[in-house]
Amino acid sequence: MGVIDISILLQIVWTGLAASSYAILFAVAFSLVVKVAKVWNFAQAGVMALSFYVMYAAHNKFAIPLLLSVVVGLVATIGANIFMDRYGLQTLRNRKSPSLTFFIFTLVVSEFLAYLLAMIFGTEPVALKPNIMSGVNIVFGIVISNWDIEAVCVTLALLFALYLFMYKTRDGQFMAAVADNPELSRFYGINVTRAYVITFVIAGILITAGMYLFGTKASIIPNTPLQMMLFAVIATLLGGMGRIFGAALAAITLSLIQGLSIFVIPSQWQGLILYVFLFITILFFPQGVNSQKFKQLISFSNKNKPLTKKGI
Repeated sequence: MGVIDISILLQIVWTGLAASSYAILFAVAFSLVVKVAKVWNFAQAGVMALSFYVMYAAHNKFAIPLLLSVVVGLVATIGANIFMDRYGLQTLRNRKSPSLTFFIFTLVVSEFLAYLLAMIFGTEPVALKPNIMSGVNIVFGIVISNWDIEAVCVTLALLFALYLFMYKTRDGQFMAAVADNPELSRFYGINVTRAYVITFVIAGILITAGMYLFGTKASIIPNTPLQMMLFAVIATLLGGMGRIFGAALAAITLSLIQGLSIFVIPSQWQGLILYVFLFITILFFPQGVNSQKFKQLISFSNKNKPLTKKGI
């Protein structure tokens, strides 16, 4: 293989960073629910599809302006999240159901929504806008589209707002307390139900923003979010359980690796990379790249190195 053109490399890196925007939002939403509610919420895939198709119907069927359609989609997404938590997950909590029951419930909700949306809207790919082409700018030889700028700005703004909320507000601190120990939090007078509701409201905001960005970039079918959920799960695992911004960093890393892999793997096989990462992550890094398992692997490799006088 010849020398890689630096301009091509920079273009791929930038495209990967911009494309990671919605993946970051989905990963953070998933990781946040795992952190606070202790639920692997695979229903997020169905809610993602619902969010998109509500925005799509509002804009393309009822001729509502796009930004107002996003607001409609946001209301529907938050409503679906809260309804699922209050009348689904809370019922399972009251019954003290095992973790497997929560997993099966959220998976069933996701599949139900996907099939329901397929019945209503069909299985033909659709996008939020008839024309998903975006104006471009050339900066130091790198093609930067208007969509890229919007996606990066929206993602950074939401992550910064989430950071401020989590670390600078009482509700954010209460959510952290509930994440550590809900029963003890309840003993100290913290409204655990409110913490769960706020968690799903924030997840709904991130999901809606992510689906808006994805829907103005590409077309989807009802099952498309299931693929994106796989990405969010891997990012959550790699970022470390309970580290929502670690999941964001992992999502960026995965997007860059997937983009750069085009130099060694044909584009039609790039989807396989996610499954390889999932396999490796589950086996070696189930608690994240900073886990004890990772330290053990490093320690093991160091033991096999020849000893030096300093090492002795």
